Amino acid sequence: MKLSRFGQFAGAALAGALALTACGSDQAVAPSEGGSTAAGSAECVEGGGTLAGAGASSQENAMAAWVAAYSGTCEGTTVNYDAVGSGAGVSQFLDGAVAFAGSDSAVAGEELEQATERCNGSDAVNLPAYISPIAVIFNLEGVDSLNLKPEVIAEIFSGEITKWNDEKIAADNPDVELPDSEITPVNRSDESGTTENFTAYLAAAAGDAWPHEPEKTWPVEPKEAAQGSSGVVSAVEGGQGTIGYVDASHAGELGTVAVGVGDGFVEYSPEAAAAIVDTAESAASNDNDHAIALDYTTDDTSVYPIVLVSYHVACMEYAEQAEADLVKSFLGYVISEEGQQAAADEAGSAPISDEVRERIQGTLDQITAAA
Repeated sequence: MKLSRFGQFAGAALAGALALTACGSDQAVAPSEGGSTAAGSAECVEGGGTLAGAGASSQENAMAAWVAAYSGTCEGTTVNYDAVGSGAGVSQFLDGAVAFAGSDSAVAGEELEQATERCNGSDAVNLPAYISPIAVIFNLEGVDSLNLKPEVIAEIFSGEITKWNDEKIAADNPDVELPDSEITPVNRSDESGTTENFTAYLAAAAGDAWPHEPEKTWPVEPKEAAQGSSGVVSAVEGGQGTIGYVDASHAGELGTVAVGVGDGFVEYSPEAAAAIVDTAESAASNDNDHAIALDYTTDDTSVYPIVLVSYHVACMEYAEQAEADLVKSFLGYVISEEGQQAAADEAGSAPISDEVRERIQGTLDQITAAA
């Protein structure tokens, strides 16, 4: 079920067009046979150039598709994206090492203030370009799916529930034969926007079972930790009785959790993820910002509530016009209907709406070089 819904990466990355390192591992997303959506809508920059970005590993499959299609259309243009994680990517952006960052949480507060200097006195903006469920994945022999309420998920990851046959798990899974074996929760060891989104959900939906604020760093003493999305998947796959959380494009054939919502349980899907984004409120910090605040406590059983909205963070002004033009061109393709479909095909993400696309394009159109 997971493979048909969230296809494994099959984009044909062109040689030299993609430098995309899996966060926290030795693995790189490798070119493989298959096709990707053509970037026919891309407005290429005359003369081409090289554009550097870094950040969220959640985007690595989608980014591979975007880069392959865009580079194949825009001759002489190279896009390098290093999937080092949201925190490291934002740091590189603030230091001026890359032109844009991928981040699974909106840049705000002190980081936003730092970005003003990096952006030549202009605003930095959060552009939501990748919407995906965060899957709660597990490896338990003979079990493919489990129903878990938010407070039960919280108690598993906090270490309060330690056995798979705990009565709180068994109560919502009467037809599942649960073993009397230890649960090994796996969390991200690095600073991660996925962690911030996951803990934001737990803080809002799990009540007293999760008394921690949303954080990019895991707030509980870990039983097992791994770096990057790929690292979490490897740790869960390599263990028995393990459970973790990753962007759903990484779930593969692992068991997944249907999350308690209202009186029911909802499995992850792009459509259910998009439904919660449609009801989100603005959390914009300036007129061109597009950060949003999600309602994790919804009772709507058409909604999957553990959602990752991954942003591209960019400047409204760059030091050089060439860099500004490349940012506008590439991110314009990313949010285009073709670009969003490429990500959906390769990573199972939920395309942004036409309304959101129009608003973001209005911001991209204003990006320029400092006078």
